[in-house]
Amino acid sequence: MPRGVIDEIPPIRDDYQLALVEGDYFKDKLRPKQFLHIDQVECILCEGCVDICPWKCIHYLSLDAITEGVNVDHPAEDDQNFGFFIVDEDECTRCALCIDRCPTNVISLGKFEGSLADQAAELGLDRRPWDFDTGQRDFKNGYSYGMRW
Repeated sequence: MPRGVIDEIPPIRDDYQLALVEGDYFKDKLRPKQFLHIDQVECILCEGCVDICPWKCIHYLSLDAITEGVNVDHPAEDDQNFGFFIVDEDECTRCALCIDRCPTNVISLGKFEGSLADQAAELGLDRRPWDFDTGQRDFKNGYSYGMRW
């Protein structure tokens, strides 16, 4: 037998207890689910995020996949649009590999609950947070490949 190989089966625990818990038990233990945002204006279409995703939940599709748009402009009307990203939020585990892989740093995770907008509303601010921060890159964001500031 090769060195370092263990030929024993580890002991299996049998002292688990099943108990019903109230819904409030998890409130302080679970974080709100996050969503993945890809700023397609700055994306260079390298599809590195598609390649590195271990769950294959990021897809880049042709504009031909859109048959109609409701209350929005059709992306094919703009000559600069070549396709669009779809993220399967049910399959995404928020591992953030795509964020680390993105050479232009245009992928980010956002929260569904407790966002900056919610906090501003609770404080009674009359200006919305996106009036101050558009989310676009500027001189403070990293332009070097593989570096995050």
